[in-house]
Amino acid sequence: MDKIEILHLDKYIAVINKPAGLLSVPYSGSNMRTAQSVLEQILRKQGRGNAHHRPFAVHRLDRDTSGVMMFALTEQAQKIIMDNWHTMVTERLYRALSEVSPVAKKNPLANEGLIDDPIALNAHNIGFVPKAPKSGEFKTIPARTNYKKLAENSKYALFELSLDTGKKNQIRAHLAAHGYPLAGDREHRAHTNPFNRLCLHARTLEFDHPFTHEHLKFEVPEPEEWAKIIK
Repeated sequence: MDKIEILHLDKYIAVINKPAGLLSVPYSGSNMRTAQSVLEQILRKQGRGNAHHRPFAVHRLDRDTSGVMMFALTEQAQKIIMDNWHTMVTERLYRALSEVSPVAKKNPLANEGLIDDPIALNAHNIGFVPKAPKSGEFKTIPARTNYKKLAENSKYALFELSLDTGKKNQIRAHLAAHGYPLAGDREHRAHTNPFNRLCLHARTLEFDHPFTHEHLKFEVPEPEEWAKIIK
């Protein structure tokens, strides 16, 4: 069974630590295990789950991304959270271990800044940054990623990131476009896979509870090995 760690549970919301490799929510036609189905199973075993009180998605993490994730536990809570997401969530931080490609060595990103390249989806529904697209060649959508380099050597860099927009594969696409593909990210042409996983982790989720209005912060550090590989 895919393990999820429950960080917080009340009658309105659940906050979990999702492992890499587990889908957040099902997609059409799929019956694979998901973080949502595993959480629902746990709630039913505890006698808390039923047709009306079960996990409802309010955001998602890519399958290969680990970290802190929230579910609503009623349809009413889902609507309130989704309608107020941008005001109730005060901080959402990611950590990423990326390769430093020859492109990045030649033209490195500043130590911190904003990447705002528009993103398109390819035929496999993977987000990427088109290179100087011809007019109308790709349908692009605006995307904004704030980043800070925490550590770097000749092979790898450790980034902390926050998103102004939550587009599909946004962090992966933005860093890869500047020569920093995430370690383990074959879709964006990474050459190494030191930890047998995509090295992207949702580290921090901080928000005002939509019903109790309590200010809550959940933080799960990324694997220690990510920083060690740079030292």
